[in-house]
This record gives sequence, C-alpha cells and structure tokens, in this order.
Amino acid sequence: MEYIVSARKYRPLSFDTVVGQTALTTTLKNAVKSGKLAHAYLFCGPRGVGKTTCARIFAKAINCQHPTAEGEACNECESCQSFNEQRSLNIFELDAASNNSVEHIKTLMEQTRIPPQLGKYKVFIIDEVHMLSTAAFNAFLKTLEEPPAHVIFILATTEKHKILPTILSRCQIYDFERMSIRNTIDHLKHVANQEGITYEEQALAVIAEKADGGMRDALSIFDQVASFCQGNITYEKVIEDLNVLDSENYFKIIDLAINNKVSEIMVLLNGVINKGFDGGLMIQGLAKHVRNVLMARDPQTLPLLEVSDQMRTRYEEQAKTCQISFLYDALKLMNQCDINYRQSSNKRLLVELTLIEIAQITQPAEDGASAGRKPRQLKSLFKNMIQQQKPKNAAKQVAAANVAASTQKLAESAKEVSSLNSSSQANQANSSSQANSANQANPKLSLGGIGFSWKKLRQQDNGTQKSNMQIIPGSTNMPTGQESTNSAQFTQTDLEYQWMAMCNRMPQKLSGIATRMKNMNPEITDFPIIEVLVDNDLIKQEIEDIQKSITKTLQIYLRNNQIKITVRVAEQKEHIKILSRREQFEQMAEKNAAVAKLQEVFDLELA
Repeated sequence: MEYIVSARKYRPLSFDTVVGQTALTTTLKNAVKSGKLAHAYLFCGPRGVGKTTCARIFAKAINCQHPTAEGEACNECESCQSFNEQRSLNIFELDAASNNSVEHIKTLMEQTRIPPQLGKYKVFIIDEVHMLSTAAFNAFLKTLEEPPAHVIFILATTEKHKILPTILSRCQIYDFERMSIRNTIDHLKHVANQEGITYEEQALAVIAEKADGGMRDALSIFDQVASFCQGNITYEKVIEDLNVLDSENYFKIIDLAINNKVSEIMVLLNGVINKGFDGGLMIQGLAKHVRNVLMARDPQTLPLLEVSDQMRTRYEEQAKTCQISFLYDALKLMNQCDINYRQSSNKRLLVELTLIEIAQITQPAEDGASAGRKPRQLKSLFKNMIQQQKPKNAAKQVAAANVAASTQKLAESAKEVSSLNSSSQANQANSSSQANSANQANPKLSLGGIGFSWKKLRQQDNGTQKSNMQIIPGSTNMPTGQESTNSAQFTQTDLEYQWMAMCNRMPQKLSGIATRMKNMNPEITDFPIIEVLVDNDLIKQEIEDIQKSITKTLQIYLRNNQIKITVRVAEQKEHIKILSRREQFEQMAEKNAAVAKLQEVFDLELA
C-alpha cells in the first residue's frame, strides 16, 4: 500500500475540519449560504496554516449543486465528485512561482472567457501570487477588477507586502493566523489516535513548539519523530531526535539561581554547551522560560501560556517560589545579554557572567566572598583583603598618581607659554616639575609662574569647585598669575582678538554656541564693562549659562579682573543684515568701479 505523509493524508476536506481558523471559515460558509460571493479573494498568512486548503474547500463549496444548510459541500453531486477525483474542469490551480510571466497571465485570461460546463462558476486559484512580475500584475489588473460573471479568483500568498496596492484594493483580504500550541497539540493527538501511535502530551508540545505555528510543519515533524520512536512517542526521544534543549535545564537553573548556587549553574551550563547547544539559544530559551513563570504567577495571565497541561502545572509550582522582582531583574539581564551576544568576542564568558548575575539577585548584601558578587558589590568583596594588606605606601602612591595626572593636564593646557614670560620663568617651571618627580613621597608643587596653585588645580580636577567661574582653557598667550590680577588697559582690538581666540578654544560640546559667538562683536561701553549684542532670547540664555566662564577667561587674558560682561538682545534697528554673495559683490562694485570693470573684461560669473 502506498504511504502518504500525514500532511497530505489528513488534509481537511471541509470547513469544519480546518484547524485554528474558525473566524475565516465561518465567514466563507456564510458567503456560500447567502450566495453573496465576491469576484476576487486574497488569502494571506504564514506557511502551513491552511490558505490553499481553504481555497480548495471554498471552490468546491461554490460549485456544489446541493450545499448543506451550514454552507458545506455535499460531496455527493457530480461537481463535488469530479473535484474529489481531481477531474473538475471548473476549478483551475496556477502556481505563480513558475508561471509568473505576462504570457502565462494572458493564457489564463483567455480561459476566463469560456463559461463553466458544470456548476455556476469557474474558480481560478493562484498560489504564491506575490511571485508574479510587475508586468504580469498589470496585465492581470483589468480582468481582476471586472471579470466575467462566471469567474471567481482566489489568490494565496505568504508575503502580502509584495503585492501591488492596486491588486489588494480589488480583493477581499483574509488574514490567516498562526496555529496556537493548544490547537496543534489537539490535532496531533487526533492524528496519533488515527494512526494507532502512543504518545506523551509533553512530547507533542515540543513538536508543536518546534513547528512555530505551522500545521504542515507540525505534521512533517510528527512523521519524523514517529519513525524514530517506532510508534511510541516519548518526551526523551523527541528532544533527542529534534536536538532540542530539555526544558528541565531551565527549571534547574532558576531553582539554583534562587538559592545562589553559582558553581552548580556553571557545571550545568558546561554540560549544555558540551552537548552542542549554543549559549545564545540557551539564554533565549531561559528568557522564554522566565517569562512563562512570570505569566504563571497571576491567574489572569495564566491563559497566555501556550504549553501542555503538565507543563502549566510545573510553571505554577515554580512561580510560587520566585519573587516577582527576581523575575523582572532576570529578564532584564537576559535581554541585555541577547542584545550584546552577537557583538561579543567571548560569547561563553558573556553567558556565564549573565547567569552569575542572575544567581546573585536574591543574594544578601554581605556574604562570603566565595559566593561571588555583582559589580555593584565588589567593594564588600575585597573589603577584608584591603584591611589585611594595608600597604604603608598606599597614600604615597595615590598622591604620586594624582601629581602625575594633574601635571600632564597642566602641561597640555600650558603647552605654549606667552612671549611675555621670561625664559627664567619657564626654566623655573621646568625645574619645579623635575623637583616634584624626584620627591613624589611628599609632593609639593609651586606653579606661581604659570598662574595656578596646586590646591586650585586639584580642586578643578576633582570637580569640587563651588563656583562656576572656570576659564576656557587655551594653548596660546597664557598670562602669568601676577598680570591676571592687574587692572590693565585694553583696546577694542585686543578685546576682539581675545574673544575670537576664546571661541576657537571652546570645547566640542560648546561648538554650537562658539560658532554663534564668532559672529558677535563685543564692545567696550563703559570701561571695563563689555556689552554683547545677541539676536534673540534663546541665544542670550545660552550665553548667560556660560557667562561666568567667559568673564573669567577675558579677565585673565586681558589682564583686568574688573571686567564685567552684559548680554542684551539687539533691537530691530540694531540687527545687521547678512548679505548674500551677490549682494556683497554689488556692494563692492559700487564702492570700487574697478571691480565691475574686472568682471566685464574677463567675463566672470559669480560662483
């Protein structure tokens, strides 16, 4: 006897036997009963959910001569018999994947002109319709919009987004859903009972989960597992045949994590990896497991679990032992691990660290160091070690490190010393640095020649200054400390020069306001008061946010600590019009006739 795979042998022959598409089949049956049939239908959805099957059942029911009261085909009339024996001349199936050219569509259009020999309608089922070329779609448009009265088109596709909108607008669209785990398990039970195969419900749940919502895939996996198990489908044999990670591992990991048993989790992870399973897939499976445990905590969310009854009971039992905060934190950690997994160069270490952190969520704040610590608890982990060692030279080493770091920062900020400084002052600064390096045990650094004290520099590095009066660092024309405290005179030219130099030295985070400041012209109104005109209140606010730093910088570089800055929004008459390139050229030509003459002689064009 010829063997037929389960996906073909148990293919539904009526609407009532279609699994998991109750809403759609009810709509189609009502259309058959009422006789209100559209000229074009589009069945779309993932693979193996019954699109082509429903198209065939619908086509048979449309041409049935004696349909039942429920809208089903009678399977007794000549039309139904010819369809069942695959000799019907009124129902045509076209595979658009291999017949996707304009010529194939034109041939199909010619067949629509011939009326049906038996029954009311000619039904054309076009499978994988998204594979048609654009030219074929365009050739199909007119006939699809206004077909002959005896023609009905049923289109099926797995990728609706690839179909032209003009085609979609001419069809009634039916979206098929993925099969739920429960529906798949029930159908597999029916098939197993028909075939005389014994099974464990948990094993069928693994098959349903592996099928990922496709009934055809589930039946194909069922045939594979049935051959492997030789008529007795058990959970152990299914996970062995399908190479699926046993869910028991997930239950063990959560139980061990609640009890902070990091070592045992590492041993379990090593066994899983040695069996050939990827660490990233294990993290994904564990995240799904924790999500199911979270859903099992509340009776309202319990129906969201698409598992067998036995597994639902186990999830409920473990949910009673897990705090909700533990589940939230564990999900967050595993989600972060999943995000970083692809970019990680040491994937196993990333998985291990994630499992360690999960095992430490419920760990007390103070415990033995052997249990491990999360990063935020490293201080308490090494607390005893630090107290035992107590190195005598620890303070000296810290001071030396601070001196070296601060000296390096100072050297970068004062790289080019002003030409006003004497060579003796430069030598004095260098000798001070050398003396400091030689005597790191008791660091004392005198930087008076450069205008900074060691105390002030260290406060600036630590961010402990209470005042916002920080200068904008520069690399040229750095004044000395004595000169910065004078009330030196300066001109408008000096002010504009130092203003532009300050804008060029401003850090990257202030690049936007620095660009605007370059277009400003500060003026000395009542010496040493400087007025800055801005265009609007928004720019004024940005200037005022750093006004103290600007003031302090100009006081130092202009050597006048009496300088004060005022910011004012310019009045309408004070706004300066920004000229375009052509306006600038015309203005130059008016002032100097030679410019216009030059353009005329050389026939120049403004770029």
